[in-house]
Amino acid sequence: MQAWRHQIHQQPELGFEEHATSQLVAENLRQWGYEVTTGLAVTGVVGKMVFGDGKGPSIGLRADMDALLLQEQTGLPWQSQHSGKMHACGHDGHTAMLLGAAKALAGLREQENCSLNGALIMIFQPAEEVGGGGGAQRMLDEGLFTLFPCDEIYALHNFPGIPVGQCVFRPGPFMCSSDKVSIQIKGKGGHGGLPQLAIDPTPPLAAIVMGLQAIVARNLDPLDTGVVSIGRLQAGTTYNIIPETSQLELSVRALQPHARKRLHERIKTLCEQTVSAYECEAEVLIEEGYPVLINHLSAVQRIASAAKSVFGQDGVDDQGRPLTGSEDFAYMLQVVPGCYVLIGNGDNGYTKGQPLAGPCSVHNPHYDFNDEILMQGAQLWVQLITEAFRTR
Repeated sequence: MQAWRHQIHQQPELGFEEHATSQLVAENLRQWGYEVTTGLAVTGVVGKMVFGDGKGPSIGLRADMDALLLQEQTGLPWQSQHSGKMHACGHDGHTAMLLGAAKALAGLREQENCSLNGALIMIFQPAEEVGGGGGAQRMLDEGLFTLFPCDEIYALHNFPGIPVGQCVFRPGPFMCSSDKVSIQIKGKGGHGGLPQLAIDPTPPLAAIVMGLQAIVARNLDPLDTGVVSIGRLQAGTTYNIIPETSQLELSVRALQPHARKRLHERIKTLCEQTVSAYECEAEVLIEEGYPVLINHLSAVQRIASAAKSVFGQDGVDDQGRPLTGSEDFAYMLQVVPGCYVLIGNGDNGYTKGQPLAGPCSVHNPHYDFNDEILMQGAQLWVQLITEAFRTR
């Protein structure tokens, strides 16, 4: 698994470009006896293996494969060899873990006394980092669960800062939706010394900025979770010209679908009514991204049993705190019940020639997946499948 992980890390590929990674995955799955389908969502790979008569549960396990547009700064021997591209989220490790589990489970099936019964669906997904529909939605659009019906589906993600040897999940909403809101305010440009002849779009811009901060505090139930962050604010080109337009771009997140809808409504109303007071016009464009990720109770209970066998009772938090990040596995969970799990990646910030820098978040040029947890991730998948396939 470590060799696969380092190979993938050195050759990072962006969303829908994971050709070498998918080839590595497909070749190994075929060698181990899986029925392999390639080309789903361009570079996606699905491996299917039937245990017994296949009348047990059909369970899908998913790993993401894509890298990020980022220049790596770890200085590690397996550092990215592609300038400006980096596995800064650990998808290289997720893929290696699932490959390790695939090989181990194929070996179990070959044993004479194997009593497992069910259908195993190994899903290697492209383009989790793309945003919008992402690789998960595209695989669904191209018939993933029609071609490979699943009763349940599971995925995991490493998490820096959670100690090695621990895993975290919870039933219900676990990760936020993620939407982009673009706001353009149109006024009338003019001379900076003659404001009475212009309609300045910057005062309503400032008023909207302040008003946005009250939406979460005063329009959402205090027990709901919402985030409105201003990522871009722009107006004008020089000091003595009143601009024609001003713009805002927002990141909007919610942990409950109804809170997501409420945020969209209030942002739109706030913008339209605020600019009207300043005699301007507003165009508000809401681009919905990943939905709320909701874990299903039955799947949480199944993986909790497997996780406690691997991590121990004290290493499992099955009532963990939700995250305000987002994940396109949420699309799959809208179709098939399942669970998304976080496993501890420990301290992992590296800089060439420097000692370990402590916890380093994903999407950071100093991040590296922790090889210590490869075995834990693979063991979790093997334990989950062996327990599920022994259920009659």
